[in-house]
Amino acid sequence: MLDKKNIFLAGSTGMAGMSILKYILDNCSPAKIKAAYHVTDPIIKHEQIDYISGDLKSLDDCRAMVRGCDCAIMAAAYAGGADFVRSFPWQHMKENLDMNMCMLEAFHLENVKRIIFIGSAAVYQAFEGSIRENELDFNKDPHQAYFGFAWGMRFIEKMCEFLSQKFGMEIIIVRLANIFGPYDKFEPQRSNFIPALVRKAVDKMDPFEVWGTPDVTRDVLFSSDFAEAIAKMLEKADLKFEIFNLGSGKKTTVGEVVTCALQSAGHNPRAIKYVQDKPMTIKFRALDVTKVKMMLGWEPRNSVDEGIRKTVEWWKTNQLKWLK
Repeated sequence: MLDKKNIFLAGSTGMAGMSILKYILDNCSPAKIKAAYHVTDPIIKHEQIDYISGDLKSLDDCRAMVRGCDCAIMAAAYAGGADFVRSFPWQHMKENLDMNMCMLEAFHLENVKRIIFIGSAAVYQAFEGSIRENELDFNKDPHQAYFGFAWGMRFIEKMCEFLSQKFGMEIIIVRLANIFGPYDKFEPQRSNFIPALVRKAVDKMDPFEVWGTPDVTRDVLFSSDFAEAIAKMLEKADLKFEIFNLGSGKKTTVGEVVTCALQSAGHNPRAIKYVQDKPMTIKFRALDVTKVKMMLGWEPRNSVDEGIRKTVEWWKTNQLKWLK
């Protein structure tokens, strides 16, 4: 389906966007990728990529950027770690709402047929165990740690459903777990927990400081596996409106990530210090990813350990020139 298609990609210089770019260029034959960026200069260069700079909160800019595209991927996000979200909760929510609403309106006005909205698993209510797509309960609030952001994402999901029902737009919603890998945010004030731990391990921090407790559980997915799933969602012809959980489907504890990051970096600190007065989110979260596996024939190719090892090696090579 992607062969000879014109694809619009928002967020092309973030980790998610660059992972998607690399996968599509290596495995598909699009006519052109119109890759939108705003702050960070593009790194991946290719004759099939047209980089375009514009404001995703401007309808005129969005319409100009998506014009002539067959499909689109909404990978732009105003994001950061727990400390950033806690410090700027209103800004975090409003920026994401403004961007996504402008893009959706532009896709409708410019007749873009298929859209992938990369949302968040934070939309779910608090739960124990794994949760399926149809188990989201809008009568229950999201976890307090994500309250504002998650209600914003719930709203965007409903706007996607409305556009699909009203105008026949093919919109696929992705409720994404934690992704990690090369091109992640490693700057301490904005990094999520895996790049934060990778940076500390490579820097040989001792005592080794970890926010939270070792038994906090997450569903984490390596970035290239995420990108493959997104490409499959674009390619599958019979999708109209679908919602997919996307993660590894496996439970990974913070303690396991710490062990793997230290081993991969060759660091054996004298002490590991778990700090519980730092910003933390929920203790346990996992996704049931049966639907995406069955409908798309997708499976993660990298274990969490393999992904962390690849991330450590990438950071060792790029830490002096990667500024995020």
